Amino acid sequence: MAQVQNIYIDQGTTFTFTISVSDQNGDLKDLTEFTAAAQMRKSYYTNTAIDFTADVSSPLDGEVTISLTAEETSAIKAGRYVYDIEITSAEETLRVLEGIVR
Repeated sequence: MAQVQNIYIDQGTTFTFTISVSDQNGDLKDLTEFTAAAQMRKSYYTNTAIDFTADVSSPLDGEVTISLTAEETSAIKAGRYVYDIEITSAEETLRVLEGIVR
């Protein structure tokens, strides 16, 4: 089950957010064979999404970083959105974080 954390993005600024992913025992998860993806939508039912740049930034430390450029945040209309971050390997796909973006 994904952790829940709300995030705030200022329009017109560069946004970067890094999380540490843990396994079910609370140990940092080795993300060596994983890729990351993240997106935000106006609602869970909307097909239109804004993709974050997502990267496994430090695989052995379980770190995933998502980001948007200043140009990308300028193009986002102010409001409430939902987002999630998923990691994927050949064996599994896990949603590791989700929440609301303002």
